[in-house]
Amino acid sequence: MAETSKWRIAVDGMGGDQAPAEIVAGAVEAAHHFPDVEIQLYGDESALRDHMPADLPTNLAVVHAPEKITSEDEPVKAIRQKKGSSMVMAARAVKSGQADAMLSAGNSGALLSSGLLIVGRMKGIERPAFMAALPNLSQPGDNWLLIDSGANSESKAKHLFQYAQMGQAYAEQVQGKSFARVALLNNGAEASKGTEVLKAAHQALSQNQAINFTGNIEARDVLSGQADVVVADGFTGNAVLKSIEGTASQVMKVVTDALKNGNLSTKLGGLLIKKQLKDTLKSMDYNQVGGALLFGVKAPVIKCHGTANAKNIFYAIQQAIQVLDVEVVPELATRFAEDFKREKAAQSEQDKGE
Repeated sequence: MAETSKWRIAVDGMGGDQAPAEIVAGAVEAAHHFPDVEIQLYGDESALRDHMPADLPTNLAVVHAPEKITSEDEPVKAIRQKKGSSMVMAARAVKSGQADAMLSAGNSGALLSSGLLIVGRMKGIERPAFMAALPNLSQPGDNWLLIDSGANSESKAKHLFQYAQMGQAYAEQVQGKSFARVALLNNGAEASKGTEVLKAAHQALSQNQAINFTGNIEARDVLSGQADVVVADGFTGNAVLKSIEGTASQVMKVVTDALKNGNLSTKLGGLLIKKQLKDTLKSMDYNQVGGALLFGVKAPVIKCHGTANAKNIFYAIQQAIQVLDVEVVPELATRFAEDFKREKAAQSEQDKGE
């Protein structure tokens, strides 16, 4: 099976609040939809098969993993001690070349550690980052990228600069955007705003012609489509991400409750705008955008939402395939390795001069 497969995607079948049922359902759907891709489902074989249909697709393989990493486990300790866990075994499959990408809805810290310590960091990348796709409300169906959305609580200016490079490459190569616009999340639009780190990052981004840097952007403007890529440190980015997800969830609930419980005129009005309302609510459904890509490691590692359902798993697998198809990860790995080599050479010359 693997010899004839276009790509091989390793899926952690035991990670997430709705595992293994929803993970299995999403993996099975993806296997049917992408017959030339091998889906490797890692987890307790008995538990996984309890949720599988009789007509299992031939391109879906079950790999028994007797252990599970929970949300309470300490990340680094867990991946070192639970070598038989579904997450660790999936990561090791990627490292050994048995799989081309992996995804999990499990413990975020453990997945980050698996990416760094097992899959491996790209040479030249100091801090890999999570990158999430979020809705552009001014253009339904379009998404913008938030990087870092939670991997690193603190970042240096150099890290933010690298996030911009990674985000722009993804927006252009995976999303098909021409010369994607990059903005820096800050507490004001002026270049003088923010911490010393943000000011230094702003200056570095402004001076690089290869990056289409549009300046600072405030949190209130990120959903309006003013930027294709928004760069932030992981603490701020994660707070923005959670705020958007929470607001979207509540808005959807308020609107649907109002239409369901309203009077006749409210329900008639709802019917008149049914298509537009459906499209708007659909654009706010994070289950349809896959997961957060851990950018900066040697292969695609995708973090699905902790509450991921079958739809989210399906789209995350689709996302992994798209990333593999355009080869954005190996291209960036080559670019950053060359940058690292140049920096080392420059530092060596400087040391000689001293």
